[in-house]
Amino acid sequence: MTGRRVDAHHHLWRTSARRHAWLDGEDTAAIRRDFTPDDLRVAALGMDATVLVQVLPEFDESVEFLAIAAAEPLIAGVVGWIDLTGSPARDIDRLRSAPGGELLAGVRHLVQAEPDPRWLEREDVLAGLAAVRDAGLVYDLLVRPHQLPAATAAVRALPELTFVLDHLAKPPIAAGELQPWATELALLAREPNVVAKLSGLVTEAGRPWRVEDLRPYAETALTAFGPDRLMLGSDWPVCLLAGTYAEVMDAADRLLEDLTPSERDAVRGGTATRVYGLAP
Repeated sequence: MTGRRVDAHHHLWRTSARRHAWLDGEDTAAIRRDFTPDDLRVAALGMDATVLVQVLPEFDESVEFLAIAAAEPLIAGVVGWIDLTGSPARDIDRLRSAPGGELLAGVRHLVQAEPDPRWLEREDVLAGLAAVRDAGLVYDLLVRPHQLPAATAAVRALPELTFVLDHLAKPPIAAGELQPWATELALLAREPNVVAKLSGLVTEAGRPWRVEDLRPYAETALTAFGPDRLMLGSDWPVCLLAGTYAEVMDAADRLLEDLTPSERDAVRGGTATRVYGLAP
């Protein structure tokens, strides 16, 4: 008997209702349309639960996502957005009091877009992260490899806050490079309050990709974190730029095939259920 299958990282968006400037380029034309819960149910066939993750640094989007999750049984948790340098405690309370607020599992900021590589070490940012900790939420780290040292510093500064590293910090898979990403990832993984998502890899590989292109990066993460600190995410619909939902999940299954059944169950759903506190 296999365990619960959780997609720990996906998105939704309505370009018809909210501006998504990041979709304006030619390289994102294939996903420049609305993606709704109806689309999710079709794509994520076979999943028992999902985690909906913020797209835009807009509070109103998070309010909308919570309401969507409240109406969609497949979505078991939401990672929203708040301004860490504003009034984070107040904003968390506002999200929790909104419809579906009980499904707020964590928050995230688009750190990858910050020009300061040490942004996560700023005093005001750390104060905001402390508010996330005090609220009992998880913080998703969206960083690139050059931002990993600052991420490690933030994780060390807040040992009682659980951090979730998205997309393994977007390693340079298309270039076939492991270093210095692998070393920095291992340093981050030494901190017990951080887990990571096996997600977004096909997008970093780009078309055409093979499972063997992804394997060195997945194996590096498995060695660094272990199955009990890794969770699987599709990064749908962003993943559609490089592969279908089914192709992404099939690749993940192949990358995990050498694990024991209990280890595979941890990555496929157990870790996400525990870390995000997802209800059945």
